Amino acid sequence: MPRPYPQEFRADVVAVARRGEAPIKQIAADFGIAESCLRNWLRDADVEDGNRPGVTISESAELRELRRRNRLLEQEVEVLRRATAYLSQAHLPKMMYPLVKELAGDGIPVAVTCRVLKLARQPYYRWLAAPVTAHDLDEAYLANVLFDAHVDDPEFGHRLLADEAHRAGLRACDRRVWRICRDNAWWSVFGKKRARNGKKAGPPAHDDRVLRIFRADAPNRLWLWDITEHATAEGKLYLCAIKDVYSNRIVGYSISDRMKSRIAVNALASAVQRRRDVAGCIVHSDRGSQFRSRKVLRELDRHDLLGSMGQVASAGDNAAMESFFSLLQKNVLDRRRWATRAELRLAIITWIERTYHRRRRQARLGRLTPIEFEAIMTTQVALAA
Repeated sequence: MPRPYPQEFRADVVAVARRGEAPIKQIAADFGIAESCLRNWLRDADVEDGNRPGVTISESAELRELRRRNRLLEQEVEVLRRATAYLSQAHLPKMMYPLVKELAGDGIPVAVTCRVLKLARQPYYRWLAAPVTAHDLDEAYLANVLFDAHVDDPEFGHRLLADEAHRAGLRACDRRVWRICRDNAWWSVFGKKRARNGKKAGPPAHDDRVLRIFRADAPNRLWLWDITEHATAEGKLYLCAIKDVYSNRIVGYSISDRMKSRIAVNALASAVQRRRDVAGCIVHSDRGSQFRSRKVLRELDRHDLLGSMGQVASAGDNAAMESFFSLLQKNVLDRRRWATRAELRLAIITWIERTYHRRRRQARLGRLTPIEFEAIMTTQVALAA
């Protein structure tokens, strides 16, 4: 089965083909796809634009959404019906969690039941695992003693409150006492509020696994990614690109008008979809907030990728990626003023796919292009095996 292409890549190729600057066959060759594949993409795009009959993606998505909402409404009605019968019993229960567990056994998701009954899911799962733990009891007794001591002497800090708890027969380290006081806002009346005006870089989400050694002996061993921006008359356009150090090929990219964590997630998903066998690959970046977001961390874990981060304000830690952006800056971004984001977007993807990948020969690759280098080295490895 042929490998699917990312949706963003398909839209960009269709936009280039619609401009009519070259024959369909030539455009397909420039972007490394079959001519029939490009014609199918153009046909689907015409259906989406209403230029020819057919079922559009939005109509299919709308039908699926209606079916999902219908199924959800049926589940919500069942939850309300069962809850009414549950609460009409002679001996009212103290908690609704048994009903949630019973409905989950009948196939109704816990999330749906908790939303209808206005319950939090996390307490339910804690109750499901252990209704009351010994640690919870100890924490409650300690908090009771600390609260009484705090009410008696509001000027006491957490260390003096820990001494009072020790005198009452409850031993606890200062850190634990401080955490309980923090959670309940039991601060000394003499305490000072901490200023939060200064900004500094957040902590790294990963260690630096690269240490400025930008070498790889096989594909999908080391990827570099970063984000660059350029101004247009409509506003800024942001590009997040991922480069395979083995062949210097851009294996994934995403372009957007907003620099959110989603642009990094989309670029990573594009790279994984193209390369497939990526487990264990190191993905190196700077300390940008987009690469430290929870969405990106979840995406890395989902594909068994190893994160890596350089130091703050140290461009040399990701120099190999900065060199690619420098080429892009000279060859595309700074060539002229760009009126629209769409115009600059097409110029970027055309330069990457047509020029950088298939026409620009690199000394480090033995005067080969990234596409030629990967094709030759893959063939040699297959023959050696």
